[in-house]
Amino acid sequence: MAKRRKLSNPLALTVMVLLAERSMHPYEIAQTLRRRGKEHSVKINFGSLYTVVQNLEKHGYVEVAGVQRQGNRPERTLYGITEAGRTEMLDWLSDLLAVPAAEYPVFETALALLPVLPPQEVAELMETRSAALAIRSAALRGVLGQLGEKLPRVFVIETEYQLHMIDAQLEWTKNFRDELTDGTISGIEEWKSFHETGEVPQDWQDLDEQEIVLDPERKG
Repeated sequence: MAKRRKLSNPLALTVMVLLAERSMHPYEIAQTLRRRGKEHSVKINFGSLYTVVQNLEKHGYVEVAGVQRQGNRPERTLYGITEAGRTEMLDWLSDLLAVPAAEYPVFETALALLPVLPPQEVAELMETRSAALAIRSAALRGVLGQLGEKLPRVFVIETEYQLHMIDAQLEWTKNFRDELTDGTISGIEEWKSFHETGEVPQDWQDLDEQEIVLDPERKG
């Protein structure tokens, strides 16, 4: 189980990883993230980057490493990672890689609530979603191709993973739409009846009387 951390913003972890390479000022951090295409995998609010750096300094994870002066430009404060920051960075990243987190994506929430809409309408919405996912997949494939020409695969692996996840969701969404259109998904007759009569089917009422416990850790 992942431990509770003083900072939970993934951008803070991203900053520490960059500062583990070398000391930088916040503007240089932002530019490096842009050059490496990390805005496709990390939610980056460049306006709050200075606040993130200040919070890291407050918790002792980064510290002022010097001042940079270039020509007539104003001085820029360079920040470097501390030993405490390096320990936190490695521990945090290890947790994220090893421990699956319950993230509650909004699409899953929508799927949990979809019977309130008629099956045919849901099928049409899945068609719309499939089209949007196909566009996103094509765009990200183009980005991955461009980045792959400039960077080693190890630096774009998260974009590759994101593309695979989009493609998997696209395939699932299409299959679900087909089941709705063909009427082969179980429970669809009760679902249709609910929208035709406005009454909750007896089978659904019976389900509410049952105690169903879903335990992903349970085997068998």
